[in-house]
Amino acid sequence: MEVIKQYTKRKRKRFNLKNTIYSGTIGLILLIFVIVTIYPIVNTVAISFNEALDALRGGIYFWPRRWTLNNYSTVLNKESITTGLYISVLRTFVATVLHLSTTALIAFILSRKNYIFAKPISFLYVLTMYVNGGLIPGFLLYRELGFMNSFMVYIIPGMVAAFNMLVIRTYMNGLPDSLEESAMIDGAGHLTVFVRIIVPLCKPVFATVALFIAVGQWNSWFDTMLYNRLNEDFTTLQYELMKLLSSVSQLSGDANVTAQTSAATGSAQVTTTSVRSAATVLTCLPIIALYPFLQRYFVSGLTIGGVKE
Repeated sequence: MEVIKQYTKRKRKRFNLKNTIYSGTIGLILLIFVIVTIYPIVNTVAISFNEALDALRGGIYFWPRRWTLNNYSTVLNKESITTGLYISVLRTFVATVLHLSTTALIAFILSRKNYIFAKPISFLYVLTMYVNGGLIPGFLLYRELGFMNSFMVYIIPGMVAAFNMLVIRTYMNGLPDSLEESAMIDGAGHLTVFVRIIVPLCKPVFATVALFIAVGQWNSWFDTMLYNRLNEDFTTLQYELMKLLSSVSQLSGDANVTAQTSAATGSAQVTTTSVRSAATVLTCLPIIALYPFLQRYFVSGLTIGGVKE
């Protein structure tokens, strides 16, 4: 008996030591990964709050050496920035709501097993992910449709995204059929099933797709340059920041040379690097503020325990 107890104790110690080494190694790898991921963000924030001339000396890692708000005032002093911020927020909100609504409805229709055209239509959507008309035909089409110099060019062309539709459809296909069947037996129609059953159960995938759409709309600037360049009433924040960075680059001539007082850059000395850092922080803040409210939907589905068979 004593021999068996001693053997069991030695084996348990050896097992605990192996687990400790394994856990410590995994923890160290994850810590290194976190540092590598977080450091560029922290460094950008530190440079954005540091004086531009002082930042050229280098040595700024996690904390500003000489605090200043000149970089942010340079970015925010332009009148077009306010207009761009308003349009960016508006287009992000409207596009996210409309795009998610239309995409969810189409995904619901194509996920019905008794819909005979589901596979052909799904194939056509997948085909658009591999083949498209290109930039010039798209530009000519939008011009003929009257989307030039208008707000609708931000909303209508991307009303339904094939990838997002496939993601939502795949999630809906995984829902239990008995939920819909029981609702149909009680007299519910397709619209009632979609609104009262499918939508609540699809909150996780809706939150994920909504974040995809919102980030894409918020970061978009190329469509503004193509279609609304001549109409400053529909400019966007990203496009205005891009123009600001271009003007600073032209004035400075190089990232390591300061741009002195000018109408384009404000009243403070700035560099391309300092303005870029401040602009990056400003454009990331809304998405960073939005993500915590959607994160909980990424963790678990709501269908667990919905049906017991």
